Amino acid sequence: MNKTILVTGGAGFIGSNFIKNYLQNNPHHQVINLDKLTYAGNLANLTELEANPQYTFIKGDICDRDLIENILSAKNAYNAPPDYIIHFAAESHVDRSIHDSSEFIQTNIIGTQVILDAVRKLWTGDKNKRMVHVSTDEVYGSLPAEGLFSENSLIKPNSPYSASKASSDLLVRAYFKTYGLPLITTRCSNNYGPYQFPEKLIPLIINNIIKRKKLPVYGQGSNVRDWLYVTDHCNAIEAVLNKGIIGEVYNIGGNNEWKNIDIVKRICSILDKKLGQSGFKSESLIEYVSDRLGHDLRYAIDASKIKEQLGWKPQYVFEDGIEKTIDWYLDNMDWLDDVTSGEYQAYYQKHYTKNKT
Repeated sequence: MNKTILVTGGAGFIGSNFIKNYLQNNPHHQVINLDKLTYAGNLANLTELEANPQYTFIKGDICDRDLIENILSAKNAYNAPPDYIIHFAAESHVDRSIHDSSEFIQTNIIGTQVILDAVRKLWTGDKNKRMVHVSTDEVYGSLPAEGLFSENSLIKPNSPYSASKASSDLLVRAYFKTYGLPLITTRCSNNYGPYQFPEKLIPLIINNIIKRKKLPVYGQGSNVRDWLYVTDHCNAIEAVLNKGIIGEVYNIGGNNEWKNIDIVKRICSILDKKLGQSGFKSESLIEYVSDRLGHDLRYAIDASKIKEQLGWKPQYVFEDGIEKTIDWYLDNMDWLDDVTSGEYQAYYQKHYTKNKT
């Protein structure tokens, strides 16, 4: 049976990759993409779907109760009422949350509450509906040199961003426990791949090397992250949507732990070869800067639950995924130049740096 799926935040990095991957896997399903189009949401990520009759875009805010209820209602003005929701929409950059957490509280907590209230109002008792709430391993806090986050790890967020995501996770849990709503939560490790906005580490370093700008590295670059190629994440979410157990949490990890400085140096080495930079070493651009406030030392995911119960496992090792990612940015310099243009920067300055000191 053909389904209709609502994707919130579908013009962002992971959301846009998910929509394209989902329609490739399910070409007869309908996708409604709801996105506010902040600086990190870009319709250029989905240009090839503009003429696709299976795809509908709605510009709107998840905090708009009337809009969310209208989309979920049986008589919505856009398409068939959604059978599923994949909830990506969130403010996600830790540094910006440290400068000003207000947007994070509004979108990540209030926005999630608005969606949950609409689900409660319009989906109660419908066993054919389900919603996947996409979260992050950052809600668990920081790990020492050993150990992994499991779904049973305590939630101990250390940044305003991760606190806002932990709050939304707890709301999802509470609405499942209290109202029996068809809700599932996923928590993923650091994503990378095409269309990622270059405020995040990997695209920032790629862009700066290409433009021979400084490569900022927090502290000594010793912080460790588990890296997950975005297509692997998209396939995991679809597995959870189709086979996950209502009320459960699933960790999604790439089993690719790297120190930040080692990632930076690897990207330098790859791009020096691809760009043919004779006599110039990109590592000379590395600049160690004051560490981020409350910087978590290490994240690492135990993804055995989703592997054993749902049959998912990552397909990309980091060495292959980073080559693929670098090639995509080199082949899409127009996209990269556009999202780092003055127009984007003006939006960023107006909306997200007002409390920066």
